[in-house]
Amino acid sequence: MKIEFRKVPQVSKELEIVHNSVKIEGTFCKISQSLVKIDAVLQGSTDIDCCRCGETEEIGVDEELHLLLSDGIYKNDESEYLVIEVEDSIIDFDEIIQSELNSIKSDYYLCDKCAQLGDNFEKEF
Repeated sequence: MKIEFRKVPQVSKELEIVHNSVKIEGTFCKISQSLVKIDAVLQGSTDIDCCRCGETEEIGVDEELHLLLSDGIYKNDESEYLVIEVEDSIIDFDEIIQSELNSIKSDYYLCDKCAQLGDNFEKEF
């Protein structure tokens, strides 16, 4: 789902979007001329590769999202929210979900089998 930045309401609006097997659910609203706040939960499942053996497993996703979307370059460094700079004044929620999933997939992950092995593998120094 895409929405133009200027069309985001100043009162909180419900948000529920499903992308593949993941759903984002929460609220979003405009808090200034160039900022939109999103408070939501990302839930579902996604495939992730084991960093040791390369096997793919499906894991559950249950993450709270507190985001600020900036229409252009964000200049204030004092935010407790993750700030995403939006291009072309269009908010693409599918792209936000995909970005969050890619962030989860980039974490170091061990499958159950490799986690049971402990440190019994060859290390390079």
